[in-house]
Amino acid sequence: MATVGSGKYTYELVEDWEKLPDGWVLGQTGIVTDSQDRVYLFNRSDHPLIVLDRDGNYLTSWGEGVLTAAHGMFIDGDENIYLPVINSHVVLKYSSDGNLLMTLGTWDQPSDTGWSGNASDTVQRAAGPFHRPSDVAMSPEGDLYISDGYGNARVHKFSGDGELRFSWGAPGKTGGGEFHVPHGVWVHTDGRVFVADRENNRIQIFGPEGEYLTQWTGLSRPCDIYIDHDETVFIPELDAFMSILSIDGELLARWEGPGGVGAHAVWLDSRGDIYVNQNLEGQRLLKYRKVS
Repeated sequence: MATVGSGKYTYELVEDWEKLPDGWVLGQTGIVTDSQDRVYLFNRSDHPLIVLDRDGNYLTSWGEGVLTAAHGMFIDGDENIYLPVINSHVVLKYSSDGNLLMTLGTWDQPSDTGWSGNASDTVQRAAGPFHRPSDVAMSPEGDLYISDGYGNARVHKFSGDGELRFSWGAPGKTGGGEFHVPHGVWVHTDGRVFVADRENNRIQIFGPEGEYLTQWTGLSRPCDIYIDHDETVFIPELDAFMSILSIDGELLARWEGPGGVGAHAVWLDSRGDIYVNQNLEGQRLLKYRKVS
C-alpha cells in the first residue's frame, strides 16, 4: 500500500474499509470511536447513525426520521454521543444505543442573525443558540462548547446538564474572536478551546472563558480538530486534505487526499488510526492505519 505523511506520522490507506449493507451510501459524515474502537458515523443519509466495528463491519443503525441533517459529533467518557442536527438548530445528547438524554435548543427555531443562507456571506449579527450549529466538544470539567456555526458567529459554553453559561464571538474576517463559519471545536486537556474558523482559513485558540489567546494561519478552510494524548493536532481541510501539527502549531506532516478531494471531519481510535470524512458524495469515509 502507498503511504502518506512522514516520519512518526506515516500512515497507509485501508482500501474499501467500510462494509455497509447493499445499497447504503454515506452522506456528509461526523465520526467518533468508543472504548472498543467501534466507529459511529453521523451522516446525511436514510440511515443517519451507523455503527461499524474497527474492521469496518456493519453492527447497527438508528435515528431514522429524527436525525435529519448531520454535522459534527462528540463522544464523552461515558460513551454518550452529542449530535448537532444542523438544519433543525438543535444539539442532541444520546446514549450510545440510541436513547435521547438531552436536547439543547428549540427544534426548527433558529436564532436571529440576519444570515443570508449563503456560507460565503458572514452573518449580520451574532446571537444566542442556535443557528445551524456545527460541532460539540467537552472540557475536562464536563462543560460543553458548541460552535454555531453556519448561520451564527459564536461559540456557546453550556454546563454538562445543559445550562447556557455564556457565548462569545462576532461576525468578521480578521480580529481575534471574529468568526466566519466556526465549523469545528475541540477543548484541550489544559482547558484551551480550539476553533476551526473555516472561511477565515485559521484555527483560533481561546481560554476556557472565551478569552482570545492566539491563532494559526496557513490552512485551507480547516473544518475540524482532533488532539490526541500526545498533544498532536489533526486538522482536515476542505481545500486541501490533512495537516498534522504540534500543540504549538508546528507543521509535522501534510498530505493530499485521493483524487485531490478535501476533508471535512476527523477522529482517531485507540491505536492511532485516523478516520476521515472526504468531501465527496458516496466516497466519504477513509481509514488511515498508522505505520509503526
